Amino acid sequence: MGVEDLRDETKTRPILKAGRDYPRTYREFVEWFRDNESCIAYLEKLRWSSGFICPECSALSEPWHQTRGRLVCPRCRHQTSAMRGTIFEKTRTPVTTWFETAWHMTTAKNGLSAKTLQQTLGTSYRTAWNMLHRYRIAMVRSERERLSGIVEIDESFVDGVDYGGKRGRGADKAIVVIAVEVKEPIGFGRVRMRHISDASGNEIVPFVCDVVTPGTTVQTDGWGGYNELQHNGYVRQKKVLSSSNDPAHISMPGVHRIASLLKRWILGTHQGSVSVEHLQSYLEEFTFRFNRRTSRSRGLVFRRLLEQAVVTGPIPGTEIAHGFNWRHHNI
Repeated sequence: MGVEDLRDETKTRPILKAGRDYPRTYREFVEWFRDNESCIAYLEKLRWSSGFICPECSALSEPWHQTRGRLVCPRCRHQTSAMRGTIFEKTRTPVTTWFETAWHMTTAKNGLSAKTLQQTLGTSYRTAWNMLHRYRIAMVRSERERLSGIVEIDESFVDGVDYGGKRGRGADKAIVVIAVEVKEPIGFGRVRMRHISDASGNEIVPFVCDVVTPGTTVQTDGWGGYNELQHNGYVRQKKVLSSSNDPAHISMPGVHRIASLLKRWILGTHQGSVSVEHLQSYLEEFTFRFNRRTSRSRGLVFRRLLEQAVVTGPIPGTEIAHGFNWRHHNI
């Protein structure tokens, strides 16, 4: 079970059972979700796990079921559905196709590109691309815990970023700041990443405050962009690489390892190129996958993605096309 899954299970979530709460295999997946109706019923179960609550009057009741997945509150007669107010709202794509996408996205070892999904499902490229990006946005839990313990933080240049025609040295590189929990004596915990415009303290410090618990020991290099961390409640340990005999991958092994895996993933799964407008979406997918890397069941990861999809609000097509505004989203 992944790090985040384990924390959630032991604190707020009920213990789930494979074969009852989520499918164990692709064959079982196909048997469970044969049509739109079975998919919508599953979404209802995920969205209202403790009973239906009317979004209009907040009454807890047993809704009346009507055609096309509509639910009617017996108290105020308000109509809703499991898809309304989620990333699935007003979709013209069959719900079975959304479920197939979620399954392949979470069970494929390294994920998949829109081109691969298009060929797998027989959809248009645009449909495949839009579904993947909506799921990537849903992968961010607004209530997820901040990192703690010992946390390494550093920036890395990511190759293969399309800036829409920009030319020149470094034109295809983007700066990504990475934070990763370092376990003792060895190993890494959870990770967080953000695409930043520059490596100044104005970009780095807000990122650390958003993703790391105050009081945490933060290991950085000697860059001045981290100078304000101690004034924000963090214990900073500087590793000045220029005065060390250790190369960066030894002095900062966590960040170096994550950066290497990220670049390999972009090169392999996404053919070495992602648009700068959507880079943060890809970083969130990588984070979601990495933090659940030890999960014993991919079917559980599939369920976790759908759980997050039904609590993520509708995403306008214009935000998908031009890049989701992550600055206004709690990441």
